[in-house]
Amino acid sequence: MRLEYYLQDIDKIAQQIINSNPEKVILFNGEMGAGKTTLIKTLCKALGVHDATSSPTFSLVNEYETNDNQLVYHFDVYRLKSQTEALDMGIDEYLYSGNWCFIEWAENIPDLIPEKHSVIAISVSEDGKRVLELT
Repeated sequence: MRLEYYLQDIDKIAQQIINSNPEKVILFNGEMGAGKTTLIKTLCKALGVHDATSSPTFSLVNEYETNDNQLVYHFDVYRLKSQTEALDMGIDEYLYSGNWCFIEWAENIPDLIPEKHSVIAISVSEDGKRVLELT
């Protein structure tokens, strides 16, 4: 699925993504500043998370609970120096939990990603639109 949107339309885009039934483990690819974290925050909101959401750059993972008691995990593995660090934090337990897992900078842990996953690539066009490819 390919979508183009301005940031003011991001709520509709998040709902379209959820309605498209992607795998619950989603990798987010894009340059720094492309809007990965912003989209993840909006997806969390669409899933029913009411807590404040933020990038887990320093904590590596943030856990959120939806209004129907489901868990959502948001990972930012940009700072990892090795896949062993991810294993040491127990990432495999999160990824195979059956809960939503949103992962930024997943290229740092390529061998740990479950076979069943979706990928969202985000880029910014010259006119400021975000271009999203969901595979």
